[in-house]
Amino acid sequence: MKDLSPILPLDHLEYMRLALSQAQHSPLKPTNFRVGAVLVDEGSNRILSTGYTLELPGNTHAEQCALRKYSVANKVTEEAVGPILPFQTVLYTTMEPCQTRSAGNLPCVDRILQTLSSQSGGIKTVYIGIQEPNTFVAANAGQSKLADAGVVCVHVPGLEEEILRTATAGHQGS
Repeated sequence: MKDLSPILPLDHLEYMRLALSQAQHSPLKPTNFRVGAVLVDEGSNRILSTGYTLELPGNTHAEQCALRKYSVANKVTEEAVGPILPFQTVLYTTMEPCQTRSAGNLPCVDRILQTLSSQSGGIKTVYIGIQEPNTFVAANAGQSKLADAGVVCVHVPGLEEEILRTATAGHQGS
């Protein structure tokens, strides 16, 4: 397990800043949003894992990378990560998790919901910086699908312009 976070407990804006700093590591591409994610145990204020778009091989998204890195560090498959997540695990992501993938990977919403299949709890809260723009997928309903499954989605205000600027860097006309 990672060390205690230098961020104060429940300082959602600072955790979102950390997710934004992860997004800034993503390569500039016209076909991807640059997104960052941070997996946090709110109960102990420990950062469990971080991720950013295209951090790992394949057309990987930030949430996918954070979950995969946590699963590898704990020697389980990504599909089996739910039971080993601490009870108060939350996810910070700079952009609403995707509901649809065009490149064969499991959508990030489904990855989050997959963690709920255990009695330990899984990810029950997702903190979001901005909604996904309609650039690649029209009307992403990721938040609705999460909410329908009982996952609380919370908008963290204050960084929207910087998140959008980072997310779309590398796009035509950005």
